[in-house]
Amino acid sequence: MTATRAAWADKGTYFSQTRSIRCGSLVLDLSKPVVMGILNVTADSFYDGGQYLTPSQITDRAGEMLQAGAAILDIGALSTRPGTHGGLAEEEAEKLIPAIELVRRHFPEAMISADTYRSSVAKLAVDAGAVIVNDISGGTMDENMLGFMLASEAAYVLMHIQGTPATMQQKPVYANVVAEVKAFFEKQLQPFVDAGKQNIILDPGFGFGKDVHHNYQLLAGFADFAESGFPLLAGVSRKSMINKVLQIKPSQALNGTTVLNTIALMNGANILRVHDVKEAVEAVKLFDALQEYAPNP
Repeated sequence: MTATRAAWADKGTYFSQTRSIRCGSLVLDLSKPVVMGILNVTADSFYDGGQYLTPSQITDRAGEMLQAGAAILDIGALSTRPGTHGGLAEEEAEKLIPAIELVRRHFPEAMISADTYRSSVAKLAVDAGAVIVNDISGGTMDENMLGFMLASEAAYVLMHIQGTPATMQQKPVYANVVAEVKAFFEKQLQPFVDAGKQNIILDPGFGFGKDVHHNYQLLAGFADFAESGFPLLAGVSRKSMINKVLQIKPSQALNGTTVLNTIALMNGANILRVHDVKEAVEAVKLFDALQEYAPNP
């Protein structure tokens, strides 16, 4: 057993004991899986870029996802699709912060996540009302991010990536992708273990520095990440691991997304990050119904 797991081995993590995590002043109940709805306020996201730019478009979409059953709204203002270079932090903040403030005003009870890898933007987002920071780099693209999250009461989605969005799909290589992602989590979690901060969510990062084979190896080994004692997020929505296998466009990938979301649920996913909330919520409900008849371990 590694030092990271051993630190809480005797008493378990807060999540393993309560099936919930603290997100700022809120508590996210994970006694059953929940859905995180994606709200991209950018013009260049790989699937829904340009659809949610005006205040009315943003609030309408947020309301639709909450009505459909989203437990979390993940708002992002920076495309991280393969080949992108990021742009300036100021430009990202100019789009993200007003969107968070707008959603917070219209839906004061909503649980808002800020999708950013920049600590300066994350701080502004938390000040504006975000209670979760969703960092696609797991602290590797901003040396100040882990320190900020250690000091913040917001929850932290710690995701694995190999490289950066600009380089991540240039022939990614792993000897054993599941083992290497687990080792990354161990390393990045250590400061939080040392500080006793436990409101962390782990995301293996489907499509971020992985080819199709790596992605399916991760999905097949997804249950292994539960050993950490932290909740797990699966983000497969309309990604290339579906489109390349089925030879379809992202706009045609809803059925494939639902299939992979269901597999993720059966392998221990606690949060599904999706573009299509209604369908994901239905998958969760059917999965929950199945659990009532599952034999006790």
